[in-house]
Amino acid sequence: MHDALIIALGSPVHVGIYDEYGKLIESIENDGLGSDVLPSIFEDLLNRYSLKRLIYANGPGSFMGIKVAYLFLKTLSIVQNIPLFAVDGFFFNENHPIKAVGKLYFVKNSNVISVEPLDNPTLRGFELPQTIDVKNFNTDSAPYYGIEAVG
Repeated sequence: MHDALIIALGSPVHVGIYDEYGKLIESIENDGLGSDVLPSIFEDLLNRYSLKRLIYANGPGSFMGIKVAYLFLKTLSIVQNIPLFAVDGFFFNENHPIKAVGKLYFVKNSNVISVEPLDNPTLRGFELPQTIDVKNFNTDSAPYYGIEAVG
C-alpha cells in the first residue's frame, strides 16, 4: 500500500508516491493544467499502485488549482474509498511566501496564515519531500483559499 502526495497549487503539478515507510519512490512533474493532467496521471498510478491515502496541498495558491485538485481527489477518494488528507502549501516550499495577487503574498508565522504586501520577497517553488510522516497531515481536507476571489 502506498501514499500519493499531490501539489497542484499552480504549475507545475507534482505527484509523489511514497512507500509504507514514507520514502519517496516515484515523482511525477507536469507543466500542464491540473484539470488536464491529474486524470491521466492517476489512471496510470492506479494501474500500478494500491493507494492507501491521498494527500494534497490544500492551499494557499491558485484558486483554480486548489479547486480542481480538491474536486478530483475528493471524487477519487469517495469512489475508490481512499482517505483524503491535506497540508498547507508552506510544507512544500520551506515556509517561503506564496504569491496571492499583485504585491500580496500569503505568509505563515506561528501556524497563522495571513496575506501581506511584500516588496521583492524571496520565493521558492514547491517540492516533494523525500520522506513523509502521516502525522503532519490533516483529516480536514477542505480547501484553504485565504482571501476572497479578486475580480
